[in-house]
Amino acid sequence: MKKRFTEEQIIGILRQADADGVVIRDLCKKHNITEQTFFRWRTKYNGFTVPEARRLKDLEAENAKLKKLLAEQLLAIEGLKEIAGKNGDPGSEAPGPRDPERQRTF
Repeated sequence: MKKRFTEEQIIGILRQADADGVVIRDLCKKHNITEQTFFRWRTKYNGFTVPEARRLKDLEAENAKLKKLLAEQLLAIEGLKEIAGKNGDPGSEAPGPRDPERQRTF
């Protein structure tokens, strides 16, 4: 069984289903897909043109990429916060103002 159909193929199958007298079950058998797949496609792509379907696919891929980048950035920020929180230890404090009695006068 074919695993992937192009947007053009999916929209073509959906348009065939819109033709008068076409039985969904027969159409699914003809294209070797399940009825569940057909109805999932119809929910996702119904009324789309091929360019719109391609645009949807591209936007979904871009959205997934941006979500991954955001998750990585949030992890980096949390790591930096942990490091900054550990800087409260006495041994890691930045030097404070100098003791005025120890300052040299010239």
